[in-house]
Amino acid sequence: MKKNIVELDIKDLMPIALIIGVSGIVMAYTLQVQGDVQDDMTADSAEYNATAASIEGGANLAAKIPLIATVIGAALIIGILIRNLAMR
Repeated sequence: MKKNIVELDIKDLMPIALIIGVSGIVMAYTLQVQGDVQDDMTADSAEYNATAASIEGGANLAAKIPLIATVIGAALIIGILIRNLAMR
């Protein structure tokens, strides 16, 4: 049975950081557009409340991006260290 092992290296950090940065920018603009759409709706309507819930959920996810990036970076660095120390 063949194992599917992904080997990552330090050179893989830049694309990962770029993806996380771009996703943060996209989320920020999406939240801005949702806010503009919400402004055009009648207050206390079902559409207004649904948009508010969507904006709140998106903002909560966007607030977690630094934590997600830290965990990915730490996992990558720990994996590289373990692989290099195991080769000794």
